[in-house]
Amino acid sequence: MSAPAVESVVSRDPAALSQQLKTHTAVAHSAAEGSTFVAELMGGSLDAAALVSLLDQSLIIYRALEAALATHVAHPQLGAFIDPKLARVAALEADMSYHHGEDWEAQLADGRIAIVPAALAYADTLSTLGRESIEFLLAHHYVRYLGDLSGGLIISRMVQRHYGIADEGLNFYAFAEIAKPKPYKDAYRKLLDTTDFSRLQKHAILDFAAESFELNRAVFIDLAAARTASLTA
Repeated sequence: MSAPAVESVVSRDPAALSQQLKTHTAVAHSAAEGSTFVAELMGGSLDAAALVSLLDQSLIIYRALEAALATHVAHPQLGAFIDPKLARVAALEADMSYHHGEDWEAQLADGRIAIVPAALAYADTLSTLGRESIEFLLAHHYVRYLGDLSGGLIISRMVQRHYGIADEGLNFYAFAEIAKPKPYKDAYRKLLDTTDFSRLQKHAILDFAAESFELNRAVFIDLAAARTASLTA
């Protein structure tokens, strides 16, 4: 996304799509962030392996997301949002190599790196609907990348403090090409508000965005269940 010029204060117009997205997803966002797995991970009561497992799921999800985005780079509405500075797959692959070793692709292929059913389902949904609906894809783009920009540094610092993970294993949370996240996020929201989406498109984006948080929450639920199963086996 080429960052457009942005006023010092993002529009507070309640009819603006950026504001509607924040309001419409508030409940689902809170439910996802409040899931047991996330609360315990961020609270320091799990371990480094739990964080690595979350990164494992993220790779599968972002590979599907970015493959779908690649098919829409020339789209007159969606194309402006697709920015290589946001891309996470290469960062996640570096994290996989750090945590699992150079043969991590083989470990992923043969199941030694476990991917929970909800992550596979999420990736499949991104691969199918993402190629058919730019509204669906924009909603997931917004939820995932703006969430990463907003919380990445905080999450990185917390897991480093709790679990002693080095920067080299937390590439996913670092946006080396975005020095100042706030101006970038402001520009992104401005683009949301100035892109000519129809009323029906906006309604679809809002609904898909709320659904995105539910898909994320399902991954957290599966991760919690998998962890419990491994501890009681």
